[in-house]
Amino acid sequence: MEGTYQELAARWKALRARDVRVREVACVNAPRTLLCAETGDAGLPSVALCAGVHGDEPVGPWALLELVESGALSDRFSYRIWPCMNPSGFDAGTRENAEGIDVNRTFGRGGQSPEARAVLTANRDRKFAMSIDLHEDCDAAGFYCYEYGGGAIGVAAIAALDAAGYAIDPLETTFDAAGPLDDARCLRERGRIVADRVAEGALLGGLSYSLAVVRHAARVALTFETPSRAPWEVRMAMHGTAVCAAIVAASGFRDRPA
Repeated sequence: MEGTYQELAARWKALRARDVRVREVACVNAPRTLLCAETGDAGLPSVALCAGVHGDEPVGPWALLELVESGALSDRFSYRIWPCMNPSGFDAGTRENAEGIDVNRTFGRGGQSPEARAVLTANRDRKFAMSIDLHEDCDAAGFYCYEYGGGAIGVAAIAALDAAGYAIDPLETTFDAAGPLDDARCLRERGRIVADRVAEGALLGGLSYSLAVVRHAARVALTFETPSRAPWEVRMAMHGTAVCAAIVAASGFRDRPA
């Protein structure tokens, strides 16, 4: 069930009693903070998880919380989690933050929004085996993902969703609904887009979180999109299933030569 950012944050902070390390990171020049959570053995390879960069896509933050509360994340990795990267938009139900900025276009040049600067500064010098960013799409007919960096981990996520009976977007319609790239600059298949990250960044007019993290910090980055027209429980389950399947796939991928 949907709730306020205060309610979301309170449940994350309650996880401190279960050895989840939760802290607040200041957004410089903005009257707010971001939650940053870490869990797992710090000596293991790390997976970065985040959600809520668009405030009108509320399922992702609650899905991340459920994954941690339920203990569903594999113990083969440690995790750095940004539970909600746009708290002001989350409470307002808007894509943009309180200043009217689309935070997911501001992860270039060290961060061009208070939220992006906070994330990039805290992540500085960190390396990740994989990054996953949870989103929703009001135009989608089913789940789909963007994948950057190789490894075909998105294929494993789609297979798990297929096995569970969830709808997968065929991505047969115009790319206006799923991104700015044409077929000459990306591979598009059922449920999965493998894009030219340089071309995509140029066309977007700024770097998304996934595009930024795969440039310097993560071997592979995925953006998961669930259809916002689907029932809440279905979208929650889609994200949870896809994240767990991707982590299992990354367990095999991480030991391959770079």
